[in-house]
Amino acid sequence: MSTDTRPVRVRFAPSPTGDLHVGNIRTALFDWAYARHTGGQFIFRIEDTDRERVTDEYIQAAIDTLKWLGLTWDEGPEVGGPYGPYLQSQRLDIYAEWAAKFLAQGDAYYCYCSSDELEERREAQRKANVAPGYDGKCRTIAPEDLARYIAEGRKPVLRMRMPDGSTTFTDSIRGEVTFDHNFVPDFVLVRGDGSPLYTLAVAVDDVLMKVTHVLRGEDLLSSTPRQIRVYQAMGVKPEEYPTFAHLPFVMGQDNAKLSKRNGEVSIAWYRDRGFLPEAICNYLALLGWSPGEDRENVTMQELTELFTVERVHSSPARFDMKKLEAINGDKIRLLSLEDLLNRSLPFLQKANVIDGTDAEIAVVKSALPLIQERIATLAEVVPMLRFLFATKFEVDPDSAPKIQDEQSQAVLAKTNEVLQAIVDWDHATLESVLRVALIEEMGLKPRIAFGAVRIAVTGSHISPPLFESMELLGRERSLERINSAIK
Repeated sequence: MSTDTRPVRVRFAPSPTGDLHVGNIRTALFDWAYARHTGGQFIFRIEDTDRERVTDEYIQAAIDTLKWLGLTWDEGPEVGGPYGPYLQSQRLDIYAEWAAKFLAQGDAYYCYCSSDELEERREAQRKANVAPGYDGKCRTIAPEDLARYIAEGRKPVLRMRMPDGSTTFTDSIRGEVTFDHNFVPDFVLVRGDGSPLYTLAVAVDDVLMKVTHVLRGEDLLSSTPRQIRVYQAMGVKPEEYPTFAHLPFVMGQDNAKLSKRNGEVSIAWYRDRGFLPEAICNYLALLGWSPGEDRENVTMQELTELFTVERVHSSPARFDMKKLEAINGDKIRLLSLEDLLNRSLPFLQKANVIDGTDAEIAVVKSALPLIQERIATLAEVVPMLRFLFATKFEVDPDSAPKIQDEQSQAVLAKTNEVLQAIVDWDHATLESVLRVALIEEMGLKPRIAFGAVRIAVTGSHISPPLFESMELLGRERSLERINSAIK
């Protein structure tokens, strides 16, 4: 993209028929990073002409998701800009005006073919081993046929006339790409009900919004010659076309394109499970792009400094949940205590672990340093700290059998005995006393000795450090739980 000297204007233009997914956000991230790296403008545009599937709720969710991720836009919803409106449903008059111009210029024509007729001809093409596509039947219509179609009440679509030859353009990732027009038949611009299709709206908007660079998924590569044809009909000079860069597919672990079938879920799913926005952006940036030097930990500021399209790979990237979790854990460990507290409290409150009183928050703040090194997501704070606030304490059913054997019962009885004499209930004293009683006197290995105590006190074999947990829990509740665990 370095050969294009125009001030950079990129756009992220989703059609949100649900929550935004990994592929959407990876595209938005690259658009945003490229704009910030070049000092350009990041435009957020909503393609919502399909009002049955694109709802106001999904549009607002898309806006909220980009805000949460920190992908702020320079023009778009809630911000405005000189080339608005930025919702396609508010630009229908613009598309209708251009469609009428294309018709008047002879670049487009009305097509009256019915769905049944089109399917019949496609079937004949398949049988003849010919690439299926519109055969141009309505490019010229006899007057008597036109009269019949009108009498039948047929609602024509508007098709763009593709010239003979081919379209060649330079993709910043894939190099020179050529499409033979034998495989790019005349395409529909406007449906029979007058609503515009994607190819008309996206091309018109990119021209009118002065978009200079289009970074988007590889699945849209084949639509590029159609968009270029619209540019030509609009009178745009080749040097004024946007520069295209088609990003590689994101694949699942089964080597198929990432989809709901093989594990892709919405960004909202990751947010609800305690993934940090900076971790999501860090990981998605690595799907098809490299900062160099085998680096994996990248801040948003570093991403804007380092991102170039030249470092985007053309080969597919593979989504790896374990790697995302590892990066998320790394980001959690870098948080200040105050930041970790503020991000953790909503999860504890949503799970009804705490009400949010000052006393509860103080306990959470004391406990977080104990688990910050142990958790991969913020959602893990809930099972880790629930034992500190349980009013009706119960041992996890999966862990309960591990303290019912004879040896574990002996450990708990000994623990109860020696702890009764302790006055200073701090973690150092607790550890010292129990090491003597359980390891030196009973001759047990630490895992065996402390495992039973951990389950009795916290309810699970997975918990914050044992002695610090007992200190936070307090003498009375710790002893009460140990006694309860003794048969």
